[in-house]
Amino acid sequence: MGLKAFLHDLYTTRWLVLVSTLLFCISIVVGWLSTGAIQSMLAQQIEGLGGVAQRLQQSDHPQWSFFVFIFFNNAIKCVLVIFVGALFGIVPFIFLIVNGMVLGFVVHLQTDMGRSMYEVVVKGLLPHGVIELPVLIIACAFGLKFGIKVMSTIGSSMGLKRKGNGQTWEIFMKQTLTVSIWSVILLIIAAAIESGVTYRLLSH
Repeated sequence: MGLKAFLHDLYTTRWLVLVSTLLFCISIVVGWLSTGAIQSMLAQQIEGLGGVAQRLQQSDHPQWSFFVFIFFNNAIKCVLVIFVGALFGIVPFIFLIVNGMVLGFVVHLQTDMGRSMYEVVVKGLLPHGVIELPVLIIACAFGLKFGIKVMSTIGSSMGLKRKGNGQTWEIFMKQTLTVSIWSVILLIIAAAIESGVTYRLLSH
């Protein structure tokens, strides 16, 4: 479960990581260009997050409150999206698309409000996003892999695919555990940066 094992697991899942990255990037563009019903849906998501942010800001220790919320929110979602991927990969696919669209929409909204792209991306997103976004993509990739593994097993039991092909369930579950642990570790770092560095940069 060390770093070497984590990197090896990423390498063996590189194609799904690439597919997840492409889906996420496409979703960002869709979010940026969104209109009508999609725009209304994304606006509701942002409004909900804005309400949470306002309550955290009014707490006795806002930076600590932001850290706790950001970490638990991201860690729980990323670990869950891996294992709920067992439902044929539907949840990680939707999770990936929605998060990409929200990101694209937020960046577009902020620039429309007069903020420079530098301020929004470099100061508001890059410090923590350089860790947080790859973890999100990796979690979704393994969630999709879980769904593919389940479908492959069902196919084998029905005689639609030869048994004995591909990774065993034991190896796969060890991989998901390793990825889950490293995702949590990396998200602790990302939450510390977002509640510390990003918070201070955007406060000035």
